[in-house]
Amino acid sequence: MLKAVGITKRFPGVLALDNVSFEFEPGKVTAIIGENGAGKSTLMKILSGVYQDYEGQILYKDKEVKFANTKAAQENGIVIIHQELNLVPWLTVQENIFLGREMTTWLDTLDKKQMRLKTEALLKKLKLNVKADDKIADLKVGQQQVVEIAKALLYDSEVIIMDEPTSAISEGEVEVLFKIIEQLRLEGKAIVYISHKLDELFKIADNFVVLRDGKSIESGQMKNINHDQLIQKMVGREIHKLERSTRVLENNPILTVQNLSLKHPYSKGKMLLHDINLELNKGEIVGIFGLMGAGRTELLESIFGLNNGRASGNISVDGKPCNIKTVTDAINNKLALVPEDRKHDGLVLGLDIRTNMTLPILNKLEKFGFINRKEEKKNVEKYIKELHIKTPGDKQLAGNLSGGNQQKIVIAKWLLTQPLVIMLDEPTRGIDIHAKTEIYKLIKQLAATGIGILMVSSELPEILAVSDRVLVMCEGAITADIKIENATEDNILKAAIGSLTA
Repeated sequence: MLKAVGITKRFPGVLALDNVSFEFEPGKVTAIIGENGAGKSTLMKILSGVYQDYEGQILYKDKEVKFANTKAAQENGIVIIHQELNLVPWLTVQENIFLGREMTTWLDTLDKKQMRLKTEALLKKLKLNVKADDKIADLKVGQQQVVEIAKALLYDSEVIIMDEPTSAISEGEVEVLFKIIEQLRLEGKAIVYISHKLDELFKIADNFVVLRDGKSIESGQMKNINHDQLIQKMVGREIHKLERSTRVLENNPILTVQNLSLKHPYSKGKMLLHDINLELNKGEIVGIFGLMGAGRTELLESIFGLNNGRASGNISVDGKPCNIKTVTDAINNKLALVPEDRKHDGLVLGLDIRTNMTLPILNKLEKFGFINRKEEKKNVEKYIKELHIKTPGDKQLAGNLSGGNQQKIVIAKWLLTQPLVIMLDEPTRGIDIHAKTEIYKLIKQLAATGIGILMVSSELPEILAVSDRVLVMCEGAITADIKIENATEDNILKAAIGSLTA
């Protein structure tokens, strides 16, 4: 259905794609596999009309096409569902589905009746139990993901590209998504599926295309390859898994949280966090696990001063009580937070690496109203080298880097503040297996220097591989505190669904 021949794409100083070729078949799910920076996103942007300046050919149903923009691609039946959902939260489901392609009557007024009928038909087809006039902000992330698919199906799309569709949804919602994909496959749609979760690719994909360093390395059927072979083709080398942590740490609290509670921003009387008590020792890595909505992100944000006015409780850092009402208070008390959404909350994508890294320490670099550029460059180059950030230089825009390298910039930004405690919210979300391994090693290295680390993760193998101790959350409360030697997937999950008490 869709064929690429010799696709090459250049950016200033970077060859993003180099003679890439592949085929997508109707009624099949094709997995696009590769490390961050392999060229997957660039390739998808070419296919969906974002980039027009490239070499090579794209053949759609045996005819060469070159789309002027994303709307032209959509009208021809090729759509992309991005990892960061493109929905307007305060508009309804119906308004989001028809945004920019509204139906009108012969009087040129909005044909709300026809739009509602089409919306309801799409929701029924996708088995999404929401109403056309429900606001997107009121839906779960998994339901929002299905609304994105409804948008894609409005034009009766033939090629549907899904970029990390399960990165922010629960296991139950993943199963719903897989059933929808199976239905689309039966209808003869060509599904292009990008994910770093290799286990799910073996469940859902028929074919694979491996990209490495902007080149197409190999393609074939998933049934003819195994997990380890796929990883080796992705990275060109073996990946060594981390051994499970068995360190013995002294009882030396670097962070103490007592009776932390958080009010719901909209529902009066409802609490998002209930009397949280925790201790983090110097050099300790504490993994925080919980299902979607358990309050993990809210816990880190409240400690970091982002919920002033709604949060109550006591926080001490290195034995000293702290009055943290703002992010500035948190930074001054040697706390750091690497947020879940690095692109939205962790970086300014339109600024360069140097500027992003030094934003939290401008007061230290400034003298008489001027930035000490020599000192600034020295600080940045130190962490580019130490964290192995792949970039042509510190003036490269943060938005042009791969997810793994972007995450390293966010971590470096906070390391420049010389924190005592670093809080990591989903530190490996949306990054490839090699970059994940590098992040894990970095976390362990930071802990070895005495920094206390709180790490939220939705991936149990990650929690078990990196943590010294596991805190489990359910409905805004800590339901278990488990030493790593006693932690299993079974007892962690039981606590996460509330069938154990702390």
